[in-house]
Amino acid sequence: MNKDTQISHAVDVVLVGAGIMSATLGTFLKLLRPDLTIEIFERLDVIAGESSDAWNNAGTGHSAFCELNYTPEKADGSIDISKALKIAEQFEVSKQFWSYMVEQDMIDDPRTFINSIPHMSFVWGDDNVNYLRKRHDALIKNHLFEAMQYSEERATLEKWIPLVMEGRDVNQKVAATKMDLGTDVNFGALTRALFNFLQKQDGVKIHLGHEIRTLQRDQNNHWYLIAKDPKTGKREETTARFVFIGAGGGALPLLEKSGIPEAKGYGGFPVSGQWLRCTNEEVIERHHAKVYGKASVGAPPMSVPHLDTRTMGDKHALLFGPYAGFSTKFLKEGSFFDLPASIKVANIRPMLSAGLHNIPLTKYLIEQVRQSPEDRLAALKEYFPEAKMEDWELAIAGQRVQVIKKDKEEGGVLEFGTEIVSSADGSIAALLGASPGASTSVPIMLDLINRCFKDRVSAPNVQAKLKEMIPSYGQSLANNKELAMKMRARTSKVLQLTDH
Repeated sequence: MNKDTQISHAVDVVLVGAGIMSATLGTFLKLLRPDLTIEIFERLDVIAGESSDAWNNAGTGHSAFCELNYTPEKADGSIDISKALKIAEQFEVSKQFWSYMVEQDMIDDPRTFINSIPHMSFVWGDDNVNYLRKRHDALIKNHLFEAMQYSEERATLEKWIPLVMEGRDVNQKVAATKMDLGTDVNFGALTRALFNFLQKQDGVKIHLGHEIRTLQRDQNNHWYLIAKDPKTGKREETTARFVFIGAGGGALPLLEKSGIPEAKGYGGFPVSGQWLRCTNEEVIERHHAKVYGKASVGAPPMSVPHLDTRTMGDKHALLFGPYAGFSTKFLKEGSFFDLPASIKVANIRPMLSAGLHNIPLTKYLIEQVRQSPEDRLAALKEYFPEAKMEDWELAIAGQRVQVIKKDKEEGGVLEFGTEIVSSADGSIAALLGASPGASTSVPIMLDLINRCFKDRVSAPNVQAKLKEMIPSYGQSLANNKELAMKMRARTSKVLQLTDH
């Protein structure tokens, strides 16, 4: 055995990655089973340093109020709102769990991670205005969206979003929707708050600066892991009954290491991103909304342009973008060899097939990579006509790795959601994909618990605890107006959210 190896005691649970998913799952498991021993391994020296960080990707608090890609127009001209209803309901579930954490003094101040902000969709041109009007008409039929406002009146829009309207062609046909129930979520701050709670619990240990190098079954059918600190060379050996891989873009290579048959055929397509970040305080203070538009033809869903107010601590920030790009890295702090190293015999056909079926996406990414500063400013001016180059700086966002999976008809398809991949015995699971990701972390982890711990979850005391943490657990908020409104009122009060 290597003299630099330190053997850790066997633990019940290992969480790989110190992001919002691991933080949520770890908190759930510890609240449901306080006796569990949990170890967390994070390759960076900080918590929430990749996609959970507010400056990277997470932040909108996706609730389908403003994201037009969640409400596609069907061939017959009608609007499909099924995905919007699902995401809106999932975000309400997330808010319930966060409210529980605040009520139990496990999180001190909700304003450190969640704040009210209007969510708006803004479009121009006859076709897009017609689409937005139909979308509004379809959504307000459900109580989760009944408070959504719609307007084509310039005077109204000038009050809602002055920066967007100033300097705009008076003959341009425009429209917007507005939901005052929207939120801005700093998932980096939330992740750190959850890990702060976890670190205070007995039987929990976090290893920062440790990268998992080995992940395999041992002779007892448990999971054997070796993590290495690249700075010191010291290694940690751990065995666990259950492993969760919540390592963002780094999840796919680790899932492949596990060797479980359920992982075969999965691939990943990395998409990088950039923001324009406003440096002019006067401009920042004049915009108070998240304004989402329509994605360009061929653009991936995570590249929907938006003029986005963020809350970072006690300050507001204003971002525009994201501008998509391509990198072979799976993580912002990853390696350029991540993509080629992920290609295996089992997934090469799905990856090639997905590439052939997504040529418009490839063309779009090439165009994005070739953009000049003037090109980026021109895109910004579509949402902020009087924007000036000197008021904005370019910032690098995080990496997102979209799921490629086997498909009987197509050979391989590119997915733009999130997906849990787990072994048949429920001893290991990984989360692949990106949007809406962090915003739906609570229902995603509930799904994982029900899948991997189904025998224990069915116990009456566990069911009672879940309903204590999430009062609507097991019920549909989209189909029960009274319950949905009751839960919204409760979470708004606890999380100190107010309509504008």
